[in-house]
Amino acid sequence: QVQLVESGGGLVQAGGSLRLSCAASGRTFTTYTSGWFRQAPGKEREFVTAIRPMGGSTYYADSVKGRFTISKDNAKNTVYLQMNSLKPEDTAVYYCAANTYGYIYTDPAKYEFWGQGTQVTVSS
Repeated sequence: QVQLVESGGGLVQAGGSLRLSCAASGRTFTTYTSGWFRQAPGKEREFVTAIRPMGGSTYYADSVKGRFTISKDNAKNTVYLQMNSLKPEDTAVYYCAANTYGYIYTDPAKYEFWGQGTQVTVSS
């Protein structure tokens, strides 16, 4: 079992930046694939990005490619999401997730562990 706690959300103007953190506890994070998803009101949860256990491989949704960066510090059991050039359409609750399979999936059903979410609001 692993517990995930997100932080770093907030209100930012369009064009601004935020960095989200996801702290893991309970078990070592080094064997988990970590991902970020988001869910806007009235919409389904969507994949944003993910990183493989040792941090060597990442994948991004087209909508955030070039603007968002995922990184992982295994020593701190923490995953980060650096979000730059934010747009109003990035407004959502952002969730950290992890799976034990070791692979990157865009399907949220493939992730066994989830954080409680953190709100990101981008004003125009």
